[in-house]
Amino acid sequence: MKVSLALPIIGVGIFTSTQLDSQSKLDLFLSNPYRPHMVYEAEVSLWTYYNTTFFHPCKALHGSYSCRDMIDISRYERLNRMYQTLEDCINDLEKAGELIRIKEEVDPNLEMAAIQRRAYKEQGPAILFENVKGSKYRAVANLYGTSKRTKYMFRKTWDGVNDVISMRDDPMKALKNPLKNATTGFSAVKALPMRLPGVKHSKLEEIPLTDLPMIKSWPDDGGAFITLPQVYSEDPDKPGIMNANLGMYRVQLDGNDYEEGKEIGLHYQIHRGIGVHQSKAVKKGEPLKVSIFIGGPPAHTLSAVMPLPEGLSEMLFAGLLSGRRFRHSYEDGYCISHDADFVITGDIYPDDTKPEGPFGDHLGYYSLTHEFPVMHVNKVYARPDAIYPFTVVGRPPQEDTTFGAVIHELTGEASHKSCPA
Repeated sequence: MKVSLALPIIGVGIFTSTQLDSQSKLDLFLSNPYRPHMVYEAEVSLWTYYNTTFFHPCKALHGSYSCRDMIDISRYERLNRMYQTLEDCINDLEKAGELIRIKEEVDPNLEMAAIQRRAYKEQGPAILFENVKGSKYRAVANLYGTSKRTKYMFRKTWDGVNDVISMRDDPMKALKNPLKNATTGFSAVKALPMRLPGVKHSKLEEIPLTDLPMIKSWPDDGGAFITLPQVYSEDPDKPGIMNANLGMYRVQLDGNDYEEGKEIGLHYQIHRGIGVHQSKAVKKGEPLKVSIFIGGPPAHTLSAVMPLPEGLSEMLFAGLLSGRRFRHSYEDGYCISHDADFVITGDIYPDDTKPEGPFGDHLGYYSLTHEFPVMHVNKVYARPDAIYPFTVVGRPPQEDTTFGAVIHELTGEASHKSCPA
């Protein structure tokens, strides 16, 4: 497929990927006075083939394009991005009076969760725990404790994301008002995931799983859980990041029959995104490769729980909401987020389950122990200065209640149509 970057009706020449080299196209594109219209025309193709680029669509379809193959969008990222790291977000919230630091040692066994619940109940600030007992890593809680704070974190990208979701739900809006929606397509283009050379070129270093803060929220929980994970899996029939699923499924780190540091439990249903991927892997008689991202820009966490319209990739949405493309590479066949604070990679084998739970759940009751898939840990990575985000679920209202309200406001009618009752 070739994408023209100029509309014939406005009297400027059409050029395609066979007529000019990439730099010439870029210079012409950026200097053209009709650029908004050109972006709009590309936008029409974008929503038909949203994972294509202006110049190298075949590479984008496989998620293998590089910076040199793409439009130079660094200037747009600098203007619109929110945070490159979770640390950036924390520093920004602190300057705004929305975060406090606790320097004293705090116990991850029940104490940290109790502090988070109290802070949420009082509509208090986010909390950075700088001294977590048993771990060298810091932890942050109550990031999304108020709608005001959550929207503040996405203040530069909120309206643009609303526009993209609205147009995906009703493309005729763009045709009715092309000038108003001219930049929406370019917003989506600049959010396309960026593949990087490898984990050696990132700030990640390999660590033992047991180095993570082992946070237990309720007395009868079966062990420590990751409560804000971004669980990534790819479709075995259509591999690649644009066909991947990013979901938030709780992860049990220890306890029960799990082999410490080598096995973890994943709690998900067979009809959910990762469950569909696992079913396909089982049919092929092969393990499903899974990556669990923790932390990174808050937009990535929100994307994992967002009920997006059908066909809109979570990885694309993460780029839209953060104003910065999702940086990733592959190592041993696993997708590695270069933006995350922690990454856990591993395999889920057919019919391999162990008891998972109990877990203090959303309605104020414990989910009981049941058989769920086991993930055999391959490698664990962390930034040297990594921060571990967590939340606590339980009898409403809790932080996930605020999460839900923000998600509904952001996606509105689009999420309603994609998730019928």
